[in-house]
Amino acid sequence: MPKLPPPFEQYSRPMRVLLIAIAALWNASPASASIVWTWQYSASGIAAGGTFQTVDTPDASGGYLITSIAGTRNGETITSLQAPGTAIPGNEPFLVDDLIFPGPGPQMTSGGFGFGTSGGNFSNPFYAGFLPTPGYLEFFSMPPFTPGPDTSEVPIVFSATPVPEPAIGLLLLVALMLFLLHARGSALLRRLRQPAGI
Repeated sequence: MPKLPPPFEQYSRPMRVLLIAIAALWNASPASASIVWTWQYSASGIAAGGTFQTVDTPDASGGYLITSIAGTRNGETITSLQAPGTAIPGNEPFLVDDLIFPGPGPQMTSGGFGFGTSGGNFSNPFYAGFLPTPGYLEFFSMPPFTPGPDTSEVPIVFSATPVPEPAIGLLLLVALMLFLLHARGSALLRRLRQPAGI
């Protein structure tokens, strides 16, 4: 077995593992800088919800760009996120921007976000701040994506919430406290084991 450097050989094997874990947590960085959100909206005959990921830094307007989406709409799996600056089929020329805001206040713009489902349908929830009574709407389209019976636009109740990240700092603090308790306990045990008079 290789000899450990002097600072580590004084510690027991469990303490060395704990020190390595503390170092790993200290140096840990997220694999990708993103925020996970839960979202949902509903109306009569409509239930949609799931999660999406956004960049971790808002743009100048305070919006976070949605980069991926997962969930369901009326039992159909969401399979794609509409690219910003494009329209969902059947809703041209209205472009999505895929921005979400933490609130308070409107959580989307008039562009909103768009997605496709496993049934071949598309949805574009957005905030209609231009209406006499502002509110959230969903534009829905299904093949062949022609205006009329293949599309609908209805008021919805919408909400999105960022999911809190695990508290790495708290984990580090607990690990450090365990280390200090172990170190202090080991020193106390060494003193108790020393013969009296030495």
